[in-house]
This record gives sequence, C-alpha cells and structure tokens, in this order.
Amino acid sequence: MPDYHALSVDDVQQNLGTGRSGLSTAEAEERLRRYGKNILREEARETRLQVFLRQFKSILIIILIVAAAVSFAVDEPLDAAAILIIVFLNAILGFTQEWQAGEAIAALKKLLVQRAVVIRDGERREIDAPGIVPGDLAVVEMGERVPADIYLIEATSLQVDEAPLTGESAPVDKAPGSLPPETPLAERSNMIFAGTTVVNGHGRGYVVATGMQTEFGLIAGLSQQVEDETTPLARQMDRLGRDLGLIALGIAAIAVVIGLLQQRELLEMFLVGVSLAVAVIPEGLPAVVTLTLALGVKNMMQRNCLIRHLPASETLGAVSVICTDKTGTLTRNEMTVVRVWTPEAEVEVTGAGYIPEGEFILDGAPIDPLADPGLRRFLQTVLICNHASLGHGEEGWRIFGTPTEGALVVAAAKAGLSREDLPEPVKEFSFNSTRKRMTVICPGREGGGYIACVKGAPEVLLERSTLMLRDGSAVPLTDDLRREVLLAIEGYASQGLRVLGAACRPLSTAADWTPEAVEDDLVFLGFAGIVDPPRPEAAEAISLCRSAGIDVIMITGDNPLTASAIASVLGLSSEGALTGADIESLSDDELAERLRTTNVLSRVTAEHKLRVVDLLSRDRKVIAMTGDGVNDAPALKKASIGIAMGIKGTDAARESSDMVLVDDNFASIVAGVEEGRREYDNIARFTRYLLSSNVGEIVAIVGGLLLGLPLILIPVQILWINLVTDGFTALALGLEPAERDVMQRRPRDPEEPILNRNAYLVILLLGAWLGLLTLHAFLGVYEVDLDRARTMAFTGLVIFEVYNVLNFRSFRFPLYRIGFFSNPALILAILGTLALQAVVVYVPPMQIFLGTAPLTLADWGLLAILGLPVLIGGEVYKVIRLRAGRASRAAG
Repeated sequence: MPDYHALSVDDVQQNLGTGRSGLSTAEAEERLRRYGKNILREEARETRLQVFLRQFKSILIIILIVAAAVSFAVDEPLDAAAILIIVFLNAILGFTQEWQAGEAIAALKKLLVQRAVVIRDGERREIDAPGIVPGDLAVVEMGERVPADIYLIEATSLQVDEAPLTGESAPVDKAPGSLPPETPLAERSNMIFAGTTVVNGHGRGYVVATGMQTEFGLIAGLSQQVEDETTPLARQMDRLGRDLGLIALGIAAIAVVIGLLQQRELLEMFLVGVSLAVAVIPEGLPAVVTLTLALGVKNMMQRNCLIRHLPASETLGAVSVICTDKTGTLTRNEMTVVRVWTPEAEVEVTGAGYIPEGEFILDGAPIDPLADPGLRRFLQTVLICNHASLGHGEEGWRIFGTPTEGALVVAAAKAGLSREDLPEPVKEFSFNSTRKRMTVICPGREGGGYIACVKGAPEVLLERSTLMLRDGSAVPLTDDLRREVLLAIEGYASQGLRVLGAACRPLSTAADWTPEAVEDDLVFLGFAGIVDPPRPEAAEAISLCRSAGIDVIMITGDNPLTASAIASVLGLSSEGALTGADIESLSDDELAERLRTTNVLSRVTAEHKLRVVDLLSRDRKVIAMTGDGVNDAPALKKASIGIAMGIKGTDAARESSDMVLVDDNFASIVAGVEEGRREYDNIARFTRYLLSSNVGEIVAIVGGLLLGLPLILIPVQILWINLVTDGFTALALGLEPAERDVMQRRPRDPEEPILNRNAYLVILLLGAWLGLLTLHAFLGVYEVDLDRARTMAFTGLVIFEVYNVLNFRSFRFPLYRIGFFSNPALILAILGTLALQAVVVYVPPMQIFLGTAPLTLADWGLLAILGLPVLIGGEVYKVIRLRAGRASRAAG
C-alpha cells in the first residue's frame, strides 16, 4: 500500500480510482466483494467446552485422575468417586469464574463504528460502517468515530483524539496537504485513522484502507501473533505436581518392596502402595488453590480490578515492574488551567478537573479575577473564542468539546463568567494546524464597533501583536517585553504545561474582515498554563511501589517535557526521558541498560512497547503493562499481566489483557498487587500445611509397616482427611489477612519454587512429628481393638492437624502478634472440622463408610493433650526467631 500521506489529491484519486462524486453504488459493491467488510478480524472466543477442558491441564489434576483410575482398578470405587468429585468441582469453579469474567468483558465492549456517512453517486448517504470500501468519499463530524483510514481533502477546525492509536493525549489538528514520506504516524496531519474520534470540526476525504489493512487493524494483527505468557503460579504448581507424582511413585514402590521382603501378601502391599500414593498427593490442593484465587478475584473486583483468568490475580502479586500509561491512569484525564500569565501578573488557579470550583491566587492571597482588568479580559476572550461547553449530569461535571478548550471554559466558570454574559459572535476564522490560531468577531461593548477575540499558540499571537494590555490600557510591545513574554512561555513549557495564548483587536464596521487583516496589530493579553493534573492518590501509590521494590515506568505518547513534569510531581525518579526515536537508535543491550535508570518513555509506538516488555522479561522480571489503545494490545499480551483500561480502553486492549482496570486508576493496580501478594502468601501457607499433613500420614503408614503392624489408616480415611478435614482448614487459611509489612518486601523471584529448602525442612519435621504422634495413638489401643486403634489414629491426626494449621498462619509472627481471632473463618473451620469428625466417629452410617469405632471422652482428651506440643513448639520457635531478628537488626 502506498504512503498516501505523501501523495497529492490527484495522485490519491488516481490510485484509488475515485473522485469528488465518490464511488458509484455498483463499484462500491464490487469493491466490497474484493476487499471484504470493514471489520477487524478478532481471535475467536473460546467455547464453554474449551474453557472447561482447560481446567484439566494442571499436572496435579492429571495425577488425581490417574489416582482415581488406580482406585477403581483395585476395587476402591468410593475413593475413586471422591477424587473425581473434587476434580470436577474444581473444574466447575474455575470454569465459572473464567466464563463470568469473559461475559463481563463482553459487556464492556462497544462497537467501533455503527454508521458512517459517504458520498456515492454524488449523493450523501448513511451506511453501515462495515460496508465502507477503499475509494469511498467519507464525511466525518464532531463526536463521531472515524470508520476507516482516510486521506483528507477538506477540513474545518478538525481535531481528532488519536489516543487509542498513538497514545497522544491531546487532540491532534488535521488539515489537507501532502507530507514528506518519512512523516511518523502520530504526525500525519492529513490523515485520520480508524478507531479515533473527531472531537472538533468536520471534514471529508478518501478511504485508503479498511478492516485489517487500517493502522488499527495492523496493530490488532500484531497482538494476535503474540503468544500468551504462562503465569508464575501455573509453572510452580506444575513443577510441584511433577515432584509429588515422582515422590508418590517412589514411596509406594519402596513400601511395596519392604512389605514383600517381610513376606506380606502382594494384594495387601498393593493396597498399602495405593494408600501411600493417596497420602502423598494433597487431593484438596487444586480445589483450595482455585477457591482461594476465586475469592481473591472477588476481593480484586472490590478494588476495581476485573480479573479475566484466575491465576492472573496471584501473578499481580509477583509484579516487579509496572509499565503504566500516563493519561487517565496516573492523571485525571481532565485538562485544567493551573496558571494564567498576563502582562500585569502571574496568577495561580486552584481546583482540579472539570468541577468549576477554585480560587485565583496572587502572591499567596485569593483575588477577585473580575476586578483585575487584564485577567478579566483574558478570561472573556478565551471563553468567547471557544466551542466547548460545561455540563453537569448523573456522572458529575463533564466537558463537551476538546479537553484544552474545556479547561479554559472551566477557568472562566471559576471566575463567575458564562457565555450568556458575553456578546454573540458574528464571524469566525477557524483554527487549523497551519494558522495555529482561531478568531471570533463579536460586537464591542463600549463605543460601538466590533472586537476580534483571538486564541492560539502564544508565540504565534506574540508575532502578530504590536501592543499588550497593561493597567487597563494598550501599551507598545517592545523587544524587551517580547523577550520577557517568550521566556515566560518557555518556562511554562519546560514544566510540562500546555500553553494557550489570547489577544484581541478593536474593529470598525467598515473593516475588511479577512484573517490576515483582522489577525494583525493585535493586543497581546497573556496565556494560560494547562495541565492534566495527577490523580491525588497516584503519588502515594508510586511511593508504595518504591517501598515494595516495584519499579514504575511511565510509557506515554505525550511529549517528553510533559511526561517528565508529571513524573516529577508524582515522585517518579528518572534520568531524563527516552523517546521513541531514542529507543530505535539504541541496541538491545544499550536499551536494557538505559531502562535500569530511565523510567519515563514518551512518543512510543506499539513496536517500542513490545520491545521494552521483551527486554524487561529477559531479566526475569514480572511485568504488568497497562494500556487502553489498540497500540497497547501486543505489549499487553506479551506482558506477564496485561492490564486494560475499563473506561477508556478499546476492545483490542481488553481482549489482549489478563485484567481490566474498572476505574482506570493506577492506585487500584497497587491495591491489586497487595491483594495478589496476600493470595500468594496464603497459597504458600496452605500448600506447606497440606504437605506437612501428608507427610504425617506417610510417616504413620510407613512406620506401622516397618513395625509389622496392619494398615494404620485405610485409603478412604486418608481421602477424608485430605479432602474434607484439611480442605476446610486450608481454605480458611487462604482467607488469612495480609501481613502488615506485605508491601515493604521485595517482589519474589518468579522462578523460585513455591517450596524452598527451608519449607521442605519445616514440612518434613512437622510431618514426622504428626506421623509419630499418630503412630503412638494407634499403638496405645492396637492390642485391644484394631478398629478403635485406627479411629484413634484417624481422629488423632485430625486433632494434630488442627493444632498444626495454627502454626502456618504466619511463617514469622506468633499468634499473639497476628491475633488469635483475626481470621474468624479459620476458627469456624476448626470448629466445623471437629464437629464433622465427631459425626464420623459416632454416626453409624459414617462409621461403616469410614471404618471407625466410638471413642470415649477420655480418648478425645488424651489426643488433645498429645497434640498440644505441636502448637507450643511452633510458637516458641517463632518467638525465638523474632527476637533473634530484632537483636541482629539492633547489632547492625
């Protein structure tokens, strides 16, 4: 496809085979067959069956299914049924959560363009936007979305919001005329692109690309080529599943060999092997992980984070770098006048956003802006020379029109001015990117005649001015005064402020009202400094990221000065700013080195973002990438966790993301990180708890085997402990509140296994203790009654694990520090577990099902006393460790 922006109108017409009357209906229909509909090809959404089957991909789940098959083979149908029930419940839970998230994303979708206006057969027609074809002469007006890539041949005050495509936060001025071939996409002022929005004026032009051939479509296609990243938790759980599978086979095989050497029957030893394999695998672990993540997703939603895939909620907790958009995420996306410079004074304007409340401050004290002649005239001029309007509805105050013009309307409203108080315009010379100014002529208030009100780039107005307003009178604009004004303009720009100037000129009724005649010999009135103010909570969120060891990188389509200024206000330290051109000029190694110290990237493209994410990933970093436009989609998909904007995000961004930020607020991401860290901590807690319990079962069974005893725990009892007893307490452990210093810790290494060497040591020590206690409980009554001995071992292990679960509420702090009742769900789970065990011991049908016999109250008391040291030992260890840590820090 040729570079249409570099062609003349005649060349474009010839290339497309079109003209000023547009295409004929017959030609348009033929081209529609040739080029296809003007729609983006989306990745097909997974069916319900595909989403459901994906829940069975985990290695742990596969091992459980194999265990169920083995149970059936050895004539243990109840065991097999119990395992399969938990597997399917786990799958149903995961499917429900993911499908509901998908439905929520679908509900957020909006059609890119529903209708469009074209000229066909010389007539103006409204058609379905998918029916637009290359060569069509399209018409666009304020408030409409652009239906395709269009080469402009006419434009009147045309401004387009290109943020979804280029990331540029300010509306872009558009005008006809050819441009150099090397002109970057963001600077092609003679083109308007599919998916962008007309915010001012109107225009018409030839459609040069539709559907997937548009700039929007090309980037959408790029995102579809990027493969999804596997989450750290999924990798760790798969690794754990493989390890447990091998351990189960190894222990079962060793036990069978020991039994055969003791000349036990093969069938009995096979049953022992199955029991040990069942004991090794924590059957309830996948379900508890899924339930914990599902509950975490609900918590995330309360923090305005809509999670699309369950593991993404935990991945957020592992994030070490957040690449964030600026406009609307770190800032309010509401342009605001913060300063006004006039020849007499420099005034600060308070208040942020579109709420018309604020004060005008001069030398630290509020002033009446209408009592100052220069300030009053400036505000009147920018209000007259303005197409924006301020309105109030259910969603609060909002601007209709361009954000920059809206900022001026709000500033005037803060001074008590409204358009109704000003004269009606009689003529207008519109703004365009060449003139860089706009003029409105209206009747004069005093002495008759008319007045020209001019608004535009201050340096342009300064060139055309010969006077400036000072003390209510026009005084000559000397060279020294010009230099003073230019220095003030440069000072504002260096602080990242957008600058807009105003001037005026009295006119007589006999004047020749042409732009060149009217916009000369102006009286310069001053200029306003405009900024998109940072969100008040963003600076605190960035500070929290710093304490949590998370790097924040601002990636924006805005200019470097504005980006750097906002970064400075937010406390985001950076050695300068990298532009898209800088990124292209650097090698991978050079760019990776710069990214270690530079946290502000500006004027970047989709390819730049993708390259940055790729380089950061090579450093084993977990990257969260935020974005709202189609230009963000490839990087969102490549990042460890892609975060799309819920309010101003495009469909392409949401479909490529793992999470949708409902309120578009950076602080919500940080809140999500805290929740994700809490989830991972709790998953680590109950994983270690469940495995220590399983080690206890193994030690008890193998110990009995070595002592020549019958099977201490039968498979169905082990399953009951693993699925019911441990399941309830582990799930409640997953609700443990976050530790107070959760956001003062460095991000964890994504490749570090969920069980490190120290964890294995704790698991083995506590598990061995539980197993020996269980064996002791069995031996106490074995000579009298085998069923009662098994019941003592079975119930004893449940009681010992109740004590043990309290040990795992924190790896560092004793109970008195975290509060015994700070997790009420765990207290209820413990009481429920003991109640269920009583049912198992005393209700006849359950006695038959689980092979139990009644116990006396003395038996329960003995078991309670026997297990108490498990808790006391854990608490003593934590107190000693805590005091040793304090002493070490004091000595350091």
